[in-house]
Amino acid sequence: MELENIAQSLKRIPMFANLGLANLKLLAFASEVKTYDDLETVFESGERADSAYLIVSGAADVIVADGDRRAKVNQLKKDEIFGEMALFLSAGRSASIVASGPLVVLKLEGSMFLKMVSENPKAAFGVMTALSEKILGANEQILKSA
Repeated sequence: MELENIAQSLKRIPMFANLGLANLKLLAFASEVKTYDDLETVFESGERADSAYLIVSGAADVIVADGDRRAKVNQLKKDEIFGEMALFLSAGRSASIVASGPLVVLKLEGSMFLKMVSENPKAAFGVMTALSEKILGANEQILKSA
């Protein structure tokens, strides 16, 4: 995937939509395209966070565990970002992410991601909006399963 194409992919994401092309290319330069097979794990709950991910194609399941119990709590699709929460919290991953079919992601280097967000108020607002939407989605899931 070329730098220009990656930058254009990032531009479609609401949290990055207001970034200039130079910043998008910088973020793209510090990124890596990764592919996963069906049921392959992207990362496990508790792992140290060093990156965020953008789904380029395919879908991924969000899995939480409590002892021996594992539950799928969400499915992420194209143009969704995941893994960013642990970067902001400087904590381990709160859930596992598993490919649901063939999956292509853009692995966004964590320090560059945080730099873009901290230096660009519009990107920061986009991240806050995205995280708020995730909380609302989680609340809806809880109500459905109650």
